Amino acid sequence: MQALSSCSSHKAPSSSLRQPPGIKITHHTVSKGDTLYAIAWRYGKNFRQLAAINGIPSPYKIYPGQRIKLSGSAPSKSVTSAAKKQKAPVAKAKPAATQTTTAKKSLTPKVKRQTASSSQKGSVRWRWPAKGKVISHFRSGDPLRKGVDIAGEKGEAVLAAADGTVIYAGSALRGYGKLLIVKHNEVYLSAYAHNHRLLVKEGSRVKAGQRIAELGSSGTDRDKLHFEIRKNGQPVDPLAYLP
Repeated sequence: MQALSSCSSHKAPSSSLRQPPGIKITHHTVSKGDTLYAIAWRYGKNFRQLAAINGIPSPYKIYPGQRIKLSGSAPSKSVTSAAKKQKAPVAKAKPAATQTTTAKKSLTPKVKRQTASSSQKGSVRWRWPAKGKVISHFRSGDPLRKGVDIAGEKGEAVLAAADGTVIYAGSALRGYGKLLIVKHNEVYLSAYAHNHRLLVKEGSRVKAGQRIAELGSSGTDRDKLHFEIRKNGQPVDPLAYLP
């Protein structure tokens, strides 16, 4: 299992620990306070992939007791497509001029969709989420070091590291204290853990540098901010992105 991981060795979140040998978790049962984004974050998954696998449309609403598959593939539409093709009437040939005009029209929306997709994957302008010293560094493959810890005093400002939308605000992820997760685009998410107080709610639009929480020690043993960046669901070293 994967998740935020800034707790000390004796207070590490259960969701951050490695799975016992031979055991592979394939489903998650939704509890009160869960969101698809938080579940994806906890298990190191891409939220879009989880949505596709489970047939959950945007805005990705889930309910307590629901079983979320953590792996697999999206339901195939090949059978439905084949059936539609069989029932589709045979089109009559059109004059060459008409065919050319039709082809141009059909290409136009495809170009627009590709342009939109490219903009969604655009780069993010990052900034530091707190002013303190980095006291714990990212380590690839280490379930307890999926981000960086930044020292600070209780009540100090926690800032949005980039423009985005708050997709999780709460303390349902055990061991992380009061947590915020911000979606910046279709590729990047960031998280801010162990806060003393949250200043924004789920669905809030935030700007880079905006005060979104107060630094604290919830879910850990000292005042600090645990900060993570995820790219397509996978943790990456924040220091490779921060200026």
